[in-house]
Amino acid sequence: MTADNQTLPSGLIDEIAECGFYPSLVVETVLMGLGGRPVVDHLVHHEATFAGRELHRHLTVLVLTETQLQICHIDEGEGGRPEAIATSEVVALRAIDSVVVTRAMAQPEQRSGMQEAWLTIVWGAARRLDLGPASCEDPNCDADHGYTGVLQPDDITVRMSPAADGDNARRLVEFGATLQQVIA
Repeated sequence: MTADNQTLPSGLIDEIAECGFYPSLVVETVLMGLGGRPVVDHLVHHEATFAGRELHRHLTVLVLTETQLQICHIDEGEGGRPEAIATSEVVALRAIDSVVVTRAMAQPEQRSGMQEAWLTIVWGAARRLDLGPASCEDPNCDADHGYTGVLQPDDITVRMSPAADGDNARRLVEFGATLQQVIA
């Protein structure tokens, strides 16, 4: 099966269409990386950011197959022009090092009242280096001790809240749990 004749699950198509952000481009971008593989699960996250007086939209679509995780990003161009930058990345499930699902709960005793959820996926493609000046314990020392830092994996983190994303925040937790199960 090729991407030309593959169809996506209707739920995924509906979620993409609901965002209203170049849906045909998003669907095409998702199909590009699937290579005919059936979709096991998916997550759609649409967010808007403001830069000065401009609104910028960003859409992330995560698609899980039996062997891979596809990450699609669609970003709006700058300057109010009707442009978009569409990126599709495919990561083999065997390459994923870590899947972290974090929930902020308002009523932890009842396991309810989710306020926010984060999904972090690490496969070693990107790292962030945080540096700062190194020092010693001598308060009178003015020697240059160089720098110290932390190198952290920084592949992808998706953050959602029921207030901003509705039921998709719960879906983020479910998708993360599914992904944790398949890479274990």
